[in-house]
Amino acid sequence: MRDHFLRLAAYNAWANERLYDAAAALPDDRLTEKNGAFFGSLFGTLSHILIADRIWMHRLTGEGPTHTNLRDRPFETLGELWMAREAMDRRIEGYVSALPADAYDGEAHYSNTRGDPHHLPRTVILTHVFNHQTHHRGQAHHMLSVFGMDPPPLDLLYFYLPAA
Repeated sequence: MRDHFLRLAAYNAWANERLYDAAAALPDDRLTEKNGAFFGSLFGTLSHILIADRIWMHRLTGEGPTHTNLRDRPFETLGELWMAREAMDRRIEGYVSALPADAYDGEAHYSNTRGDPHHLPRTVILTHVFNHQTHHRGQAHHMLSVFGMDPPPLDLLYFYLPAA
């Protein structure tokens, strides 16, 4: 199980790096331009992905920053957000790597953003974390193409087959 999630964590970091690299080519006003996206803008979407990861990692570890609002924007610039994204990707990889094999099937008990108690298997939570990022990266990828860019492929197969 660990190997599977380590591969997903590595893929996630790779895809985030490519996406942020493409987003960095945009002028700041395009990053924050209200464009009908659920989180308002490309910057808002990228912020949301980080916020959700902070929430889930805090739930899993009891450590690190967390949020109660999925629309928080704790950073003002893409550079700041990117540095936090890279740190989070390393943190996720470290968590997955350090998790004992028998803990993957165990449950994590946590409270949601309203304070309601819940519990789920760690495998479900980790799958959600990676799937959630992929979902919103797809939205961000679309925004880049709407802005006239040719965004980089982010499919898992491109991670495994760089020459594809």
